[in-house]
Amino acid sequence: MYHNIHKIEKISHLNDSTFILQIERRDLKFTPGQHLVVGKKDDKEFRQYSLYNGINDDYFQILVKEVENGLVTPKLKNLKEGDEVEINGPMGYFTLSESTRKNLPVVMIATGTGIAPFKSFVVSYPELDYKLIHGVRTAEEAYDKELYAKDKYILCTTRDDKGTVKGRVTDYISTKTFHKDTQFYLCGNSEMIFDAMEILKEKGFSANQMFAEVYF
Repeated sequence: MYHNIHKIEKISHLNDSTFILQIERRDLKFTPGQHLVVGKKDDKEFRQYSLYNGINDDYFQILVKEVENGLVTPKLKNLKEGDEVEINGPMGYFTLSESTRKNLPVVMIATGTGIAPFKSFVVSYPELDYKLIHGVRTAEEAYDKELYAKDKYILCTTRDDKGTVKGRVTDYISTKTFHKDTQFYLCGNSEMIFDAMEILKEKGFSANQMFAEVYF
């Protein structure tokens, strides 16, 4: 496992609370779906963030939502270009096997910033047969939606009607049918993940067709 100090190359604010930190990569290898453990230099508090960039980018990106009174995110939000962070990783097993991405349909289900590893999947693997279902409160949280094919991206909004559908991702998947060989990847809050897995089990999918990364 790698452990070192890296510079911030860029910070992009997407709305009042969510931002992208671009961090120098220095030729470190990673597999889409892996994460970094990140904290401000010389700080004792760290958090895990899925990598948001593609495998061929010469930088790392993480997608961060500020947590009010949080121990890490407010400090990260105040960083500027040239400031330093400490990173551990990349690490993790929330990844796509070569046979899955080349031969099987993949449905990715996310809430909020849980979309991060799925953006990495999509931009890294152009051959991927995917559907991406993203649950947010309002359409302004549809981060980088223009990267996804319109027929492959379903935005579920709970507080406005500017998404593909209004309601939770679990409401959406409960009404849909999926190919029997579909592999499901779920990332986001634990309540959504547990509820979605129960719905998929009721539809006849087995536990070994489901892979989860819990964010909070």
